[in-house]
Amino acid sequence: MKSLFNHYQIEPPFIDEVFKTSTEPQDLYKDILEAFYSYSSEDFTRLNESAKLAFLHEGVTFSVYGEGMDSIDQVFPFDLLPRTISAQEWDEVSVGLLQRNQAINMFLEDIYNDQKILKEKVVPAEMVLSSPHFNKLMQGFSPIGGIYNHISGTDLIKHSDNKFYVLEDNVRCPSGVAYVLSNRNAMRKTFTKIFKDFKVRPVDDYSEQLLQVMLSVSPQAGEGNCVVLTPGAYNSAFYEHAILAHTMGTPLVEGRDLLVKNNIVYMKTIKGHVRVDVIYRRIDDDFIDPMVFDPTSMLGVPGLMQAYREGNVTLINAPGTGASDDKAIYDYIPTIIKYYLDEQPILNNVPTYHCEREEDLNYVLDNLDKVVIKPVDMSGGYGIYIGSKCSAEELEELAKKIKANRRGYVAQPIMNLSQHSTFIDDKSCFEPRHVDLRAFTLLGKDHSYVLQGGLTRVALKKGSLIVNSSQGGGSKDTWIV
Repeated sequence: MKSLFNHYQIEPPFIDEVFKTSTEPQDLYKDILEAFYSYSSEDFTRLNESAKLAFLHEGVTFSVYGEGMDSIDQVFPFDLLPRTISAQEWDEVSVGLLQRNQAINMFLEDIYNDQKILKEKVVPAEMVLSSPHFNKLMQGFSPIGGIYNHISGTDLIKHSDNKFYVLEDNVRCPSGVAYVLSNRNAMRKTFTKIFKDFKVRPVDDYSEQLLQVMLSVSPQAGEGNCVVLTPGAYNSAFYEHAILAHTMGTPLVEGRDLLVKNNIVYMKTIKGHVRVDVIYRRIDDDFIDPMVFDPTSMLGVPGLMQAYREGNVTLINAPGTGASDDKAIYDYIPTIIKYYLDEQPILNNVPTYHCEREEDLNYVLDNLDKVVIKPVDMSGGYGIYIGSKCSAEELEELAKKIKANRRGYVAQPIMNLSQHSTFIDDKSCFEPRHVDLRAFTLLGKDHSYVLQGGLTRVALKKGSLIVNSSQGGGSKDTWIV
């Protein structure tokens, strides 16, 4: 073994996706590692720094918010050893992703209209209607094409049984796909020969596919003007907003660039007002229209919801989709799949305990040191407690929080997230780190698409199970070969 991997040690019971033993590679990685073995620590460190510098120059950054809510822009950490998944395994996952997100879409259509699943008590009505993301303005209304979750980000983990599990669904404003595109560009530039030697499925068609989805649900029947609506340059995901607008060839706008007149949305231009038919909004529900939501919002467009309900503009994703990715609903997704599609779920959930159920609450309180506690309405890794890493005092305080807000918390067993060889800067060598995968699914009118791969996220801190960039995580390019 060369110096980059000289001290590599796999860590049972976690699956190491790259190595069978500390010296024997998995079959999928043998050829890739042969190329990596040719680098000394010094050479690879220079290569790694060069990739970081390229990310900096291209503006591939994200923002981290401190306690005072001041944001700090950082270069998005990127690891040069790609995560590799066989085409056969990924094709099975893709079918499962489509199945899951089609069922979620049917669930949203139902809860905002006939509410059959609630009336039949398949899913508790109170659980849905009490969600802070259930949007009453969506009741009695169906979006064009009947699509709510046009864009879904599904977080997957690989457990010690070598199977993928869904960790959570993200169907409000899922982020991260721009980093998939950036990671692929970086790999193509840095390892041109290696990349050419492998038949890696492309990801470059994502923007084209997204534009097709947007046009498929346009009020102008497959035509019209599309825009990306951003909160502005200080948003943590602004880089992504800009990249997607650029690669789709659509305007990137802020709320002040749009106006509503006679229930039609227009974009202000130097040549006058231009009608807007589809808005890919990267603004949360509460801020999209100050006339019906938060009246202090400076980010949205007054009158937008009325134009939307009149069918004159399409919003992607639909308001109120958060009622289905609320972590309290996650536990019911397998049941939702069976109810609407009459199929067994292809992708399994992680076992979940919802603290509003008496039996689940008792189990969680008795096993706080053995579970992960998650607030149902937060994302980005915020508010998560890993019981085994909490002190007795912290667990006691957590128990009080749960009892005071049982609807607001779920618990899951501490899963054995798989590990992947990751270059550690301060040691100039590779070590195993935990990873997950955010997969992206698009649904349009008679059009669907699953991105070939996704965003592999890496917990750069040794032993950490939190992979989110906001919590110090990085990413890898994901190769479907």
